[in-house]
Amino acid sequence: MKTYTAKPSDISKKWFVVDADGVVLGRLASIVANRLRGKHKTSFTPHMDCGDNIIVINAAKVRLTGRKLENRKFYWHTGHPGGVKDRTMGQILGGRFPERAIVKAVERMVPRGPLGRRQMGNLKVYPGVEHPHAAQNPVPLDVAAMNPKNKRTA
Repeated sequence: MKTYTAKPSDISKKWFVVDADGVVLGRLASIVANRLRGKHKTSFTPHMDCGDNIIVINAAKVRLTGRKLENRKFYWHTGHPGGVKDRTMGQILGGRFPERAIVKAVERMVPRGPLGRRQMGNLKVYPGVEHPHAAQNPVPLDVAAMNPKNKRTA
């Protein structure tokens, strides 16, 4: 039996829109990462970009379980002596660019390297409900209905 390898002409990409309102961040990120890579398809080829294009809306309304809003910190260094800075997940989600929380969560689940960077280019994240990709006719992907644990109300 021969191993199937997809050619660029065999790959078909679709557009999906995901509403992140009330959805748990890690569960959303793992589903989106699998869709971006194309692992849900029978024609998955590890060295080809065979994943779909994903639009995530309502990124500012994503949920976290436990006390991650206060306890999870992200650090960076300014380059100056004593320049270690930190920001909590609550500050990121309540700040100017709340979509970065979803982008970073998905980015850490996609392989590093040129292929992973190309696949991350297929992810579009917006803090509100409006997005400029209506011409692509995206199909809604209901992540909250896939598993009862995916959605948090309180």
